[in-house]
Amino acid sequence: MNRISTDIAVVGGGVIGLAIALRLRADGREVMIIEPNEPGSGASYGNAGTVANYAVIPVGTPSILRNFLSLLLNPDSPLAIRTSALPALFPWLARFAYESLPHRYRENAGQIAELVSDASSAWGEFASEIGASNFLSAKGCLYLYHTRKAFQAACADIELRRSYGVSQELLSASDVLGLEPRLPGFEGGGLFFPKAINLSDPGEVMRLLSVAVKQAGAEFVQASVTGMARKQNGVRIVASPYEVHAHTVVIAAGAHSRKLAAEIGDPVQLDTERGYHVEYDMPEPPIERPVCPTAHGFYFCPMRGRLRVAGLVELGGLAAPENPQLLQSLARNARRFFPELGAPSRTWLGFRPSMPNSVPVIRPSKGGRDVILAFGHGHIGLTLAPRTARLVSAMLTSREM
Repeated sequence: MNRISTDIAVVGGGVIGLAIALRLRADGREVMIIEPNEPGSGASYGNAGTVANYAVIPVGTPSILRNFLSLLLNPDSPLAIRTSALPALFPWLARFAYESLPHRYRENAGQIAELVSDASSAWGEFASEIGASNFLSAKGCLYLYHTRKAFQAACADIELRRSYGVSQELLSASDVLGLEPRLPGFEGGGLFFPKAINLSDPGEVMRLLSVAVKQAGAEFVQASVTGMARKQNGVRIVASPYEVHAHTVVIAAGAHSRKLAAEIGDPVQLDTERGYHVEYDMPEPPIERPVCPTAHGFYFCPMRGRLRVAGLVELGGLAAPENPQLLQSLARNARRFFPELGAPSRTWLGFRPSMPNSVPVIRPSKGGRDVILAFGHGHIGLTLAPRTARLVSAMLTSREM
């Protein structure tokens, strides 16, 4: 076993871990990133590419709670659960049901709103820092409500966003088609978020971020962390073939964080949302901004040289293979809007770290500030990477004071 040491070990090399490492290097701290895969891969690569400053509504809402069973029985539903995973998921689902009650839903939305409030400006600065400004598009994001009934049913969410100062504009169906003329006609309406930003190539932005972290002087160790324990003057990390001794550890391993948090005495009710995307190569996507048909729970995402269709929620853990029915559902529903789409050029499955209340865990461990928790961002990991990095930096600075 090779024994190495560092001031701060960041466990996880996704967008959250990389952003934290970059910030800590700017603070003058010695940083090591421990990650088994290519940095910035996984959910950091395969997401919708949207910096969603408007995404204050948690996954669990009173409406979801009321319609939970019908959603599960609908083959085109944006929500699915692996039957084999139900026993393991039951504690998470029970908590999810509680967090979907009206008073909890509103409190959770308030916490999320505070976190995402400066997401667009923070990403503008962050992209400039890593040389990725030309991958940011500030054309906003569009929600589609295909029927008038669906549009009216969204009023409560619209009012809640308004109460938190989210910039949003109600659009008629004709207004929507004025923004995106290649969409098919419909009778409902739309909701436009003018301050949302999207990344035209999340994978390339992750590559630039990884390069920036390396150039800043962070050390990368390619290994899987299999054990962690507090020791005198630090934390021992087992990551074969290495044994790492760190003064401080930041757990930012996304969907893989629950086991690590439990090992240092901080059990967290984290589980995995399995997210999917299909992509279609084309010179110019048929839309100019991310478009979400809300009834289907996915985003059309315009990207460089391709259209990505990303979304859905499948609860089923980390081990099960991809669900071909969900990939087929994405492709089938995409063709309802753009019939000219053929077979997807590629497909993808990734893992979102999901908390029952949709509020990420960004705090010191209950056992002390030698371990910082930074995971559970669900659908807003990309959005909150710069903010999370600032929060972790502040926690470590206060520890030193």
